[in-house]
Amino acid sequence: MSSLPSLHGRRGTLAGVLTLVVGLRAHAGPPAPPLSRVAATSVPSPTDAPTDPPTELQVGQSPSATAAPAAEPDLGPILPASIPVTLDIPSIGVHTTNLVPLNVGADGVLPPPTDYATAGYYTGGPTPGQLGAAVIAAHVDGKSGPAVFYRLGELAPGALVHVTRQDGTVATFTIDTIARYPKAQFPTQLVYGSATSRAEIRLITCGGAYDRSTGHYVDNVIAFGHLDP
Repeated sequence: MSSLPSLHGRRGTLAGVLTLVVGLRAHAGPPAPPLSRVAATSVPSPTDAPTDPPTELQVGQSPSATAAPAAEPDLGPILPASIPVTLDIPSIGVHTTNLVPLNVGADGVLPPPTDYATAGYYTGGPTPGQLGAAVIAAHVDGKSGPAVFYRLGELAPGALVHVTRQDGTVATFTIDTIARYPKAQFPTQLVYGSATSRAEIRLITCGGAYDRSTGHYVDNVIAFGHLDP
């Protein structure tokens, strides 16, 4: 089974540090949409059955007719690969430049940005705007106070996220939902592997209570969004 990073963090002597630790955990994914109701049909009695069996072809269908090709799925807007350089989230006052690459090391750990005032992007996935889920992570706080994603948990559905890319384009995402998960139940598949039909984004930081015995926050805050047309 392949493994993907999950997010951990602490504060204190290493205030606000977020460490992304490799560890794939099974996750059921987002709840399925409600099924539409299907009208009940009655079963015909033997006396209602047709005298002659139905022919192979239905009325109006010629022997040469073929099924129409399935329509290709609408993937929505998709951008080519381009490194993110600036992140803006107006509703929570985020503006950070010079986004840094985050790479998984030989020890299976994806270190966070060393600068508490900037964010990092996961190089093992798509860049923001490409098909799939692009991941951006940042500190929630540091030794001197709030960091980039201190207010990430305040985001609301409909909030806009602007990512300026190296090619000069701006990928604008709309937030769909915000969630908080215990770190022991980090939804790896939902974060990294669930976006297969459009360009999406995941914004991740630490959250919940701070456990002084371990020096870590107990939860992760994750914002899920999709690329606007």
